[in-house]
Amino acid sequence: MISNDLQDIERRAKEELERDQSAAELENLRVRFLGKKGELTAILKQMSTLPPEERPVVGQLANRIRANIEQAISARGAEILAISAAKKLYDEKLDVTLPGHHHDLGNLHPINSVLHEVEEIFLGMGFSIAEGPEVEYDYYNFEALNLPPDHPARDTQDTFYISDKVLLRTQTSAIQIRVMENHKPPIRVIASGRVYRSDAVDATHSPIFNQVEALVVDKGITMGDLIGTLELMMKRLYGEDAKIRLRPHHFPFTEPSAEVDIQCFNCGGKGCSMCKGEGYVELLGAGMVHPKVLETCGIDSTVYSGFAFGLGLERIAMRKYGINDMRLLYENDLRFLEQF
Repeated sequence: MISNDLQDIERRAKEELERDQSAAELENLRVRFLGKKGELTAILKQMSTLPPEERPVVGQLANRIRANIEQAISARGAEILAISAAKKLYDEKLDVTLPGHHHDLGNLHPINSVLHEVEEIFLGMGFSIAEGPEVEYDYYNFEALNLPPDHPARDTQDTFYISDKVLLRTQTSAIQIRVMENHKPPIRVIASGRVYRSDAVDATHSPIFNQVEALVVDKGITMGDLIGTLELMMKRLYGEDAKIRLRPHHFPFTEPSAEVDIQCFNCGGKGCSMCKGEGYVELLGAGMVHPKVLETCGIDSTVYSGFAFGLGLERIAMRKYGINDMRLLYENDLRFLEQF
């Protein structure tokens, strides 16, 4: 009978609704039972075969079953949506009270840290920062700095040559020549960078190291200006009790010239193996810019004078942080570097 078939459709639809787990499955069920070609529609097409007095009863039953199935689909759809939303919330939940993941942060290398500190000191004194190439011409590295062709520093045993006229710079003084060629006095600059020399590796020497140079050219510059600048720099770096001494020396590009020493941090000036019993450690070379160097760069040495000095950043870092072996700065041992 049609009535029994309609009730069977209702029963099967509700059973399948319990198994459906997605909106797509619900839509397929709706089309199969209630669609234009669905099971309920197919049965209703048979009503024409019923006696006239039964048609209203069967029609009411069909409408009630359609309404029941539609209501059940709607309720199941809301339930599936709620379950899906709850699962999404659970999967995406974030407990803000949980501790975060630890991420190791890098720090500045001791040499870079010291370089930044030196730059800040000189920027505060009105200096600007100059740069130059590491692969340099012989002219800028030696000739313009008044180093004659037979000078020992130009020997292949001490310098890394790429060709007869091109080399890895042995000093950042080459940058000073480029600055003086392209800028008229007054000049007040510092220049830093890697330099290369054919040195054996030991506690205080390396074939690759870092230098920072200072150059001042103006009218009336004297040795007193040089000493005052050096003392101020050392006190800013190492404290007010930092002590330096100057010893007469010779550099082809400065006249007069001096070696500048700083009191040994290891023994406090008493003498030890690090300072070889001297109480002081050699730190840098300095002097008044040689008149010939000024003239080579197109600066009138009868009007202008200047001073220059260059120092190794590694030695500044060693003095500042109490490091007794330069090799520690290049071995990339995190146990050492993490201390900074």
